[in-house]
Amino acid sequence: MKDLLKREVKDMNLEKLNFSDLISQMSSSGGFSAKNLAKAVYILEDMIKDRECKRFLSFPACIIATGLRGAIAQAIEKGLFDIIITTCGTLDHDLARAYGGKYYHGSFELNDAELHKLGVNRLGNILVPNESYGIILEKNMNPVLEELVKIKKEWSGREIIHEFGKRLKDKNSILYQASKKNIPIYVPGITDGAFGTNLVWFSQDHEFKIDILKDEKELADIAFTNKKTGALMIGGGISKHHVIWWNQFKNGLDYAVFITTATQYDGSLSGARLKEAVSWGKVKEKAKYVTVDGDATIILPVILAAIYEKI
Repeated sequence: MKDLLKREVKDMNLEKLNFSDLISQMSSSGGFSAKNLAKAVYILEDMIKDRECKRFLSFPACIIATGLRGAIAQAIEKGLFDIIITTCGTLDHDLARAYGGKYYHGSFELNDAELHKLGVNRLGNILVPNESYGIILEKNMNPVLEELVKIKKEWSGREIIHEFGKRLKDKNSILYQASKKNIPIYVPGITDGAFGTNLVWFSQDHEFKIDILKDEKELADIAFTNKKTGALMIGGGISKHHVIWWNQFKNGLDYAVFITTATQYDGSLSGARLKEAVSWGKVKEKAKYVTVDGDATIILPVILAAIYEKI
């Protein structure tokens, strides 16, 4: 019992403090998700400072429709991560905005039938006009694809994403920063969005193919050839699963931080805590890991700001 009651809850004092101090006070406060958020910062700091560790970042497309796009691009520019795994919608939103598409503030309570009549798509409380999405993507993608098909007829997903990133000039673009730093972006469900649909349409009139197995072989090589791996995983789905799936073949992640709003009680991967991944060998039994419950648009900026101060 003496060991159980050895760490006392400390009251917070929020006057004149920076993000690192805030994280320290969250750790000491004993408060629910705040304590886990602080633990996430400490784990990521250790992961980034570990020179032997190959670092993964995974996230879904929805947050790229928000201002977090710029924050993630900045983290890539600063070299915090070595491999990115995401969904096709990330390509859609990142390219659309890099091509000049404008996204707008909206509300969860808007009339969706009326929005549809106006040609405006709602993503949560973000508004995406048609001209800022499908139309702008088709207009700007086809000339690039025409150029690429003259170079070769078959590309991997990672290769073609890199080529699109090379042709951008937007410092807030994830594809641009990843291409500039030569950081691979893998999108396992590359046909599940406007980017992939444009690839399908293009292939109908051109001898053009995407080799998705080449991406998987590269991910397997990364898992098998790196002694240590770590990951920051935002949300669940295919991007999270690809991180933990391939890392099980090296006996699991050594560091893992997972941010989610989902419940674990429906059995979904989005809700599954990292401790469940330990049972599969996807996270090591003795790994440093934590699940942080909450909205990534609130949690991630705090984590990144604290990390920048620490490293």
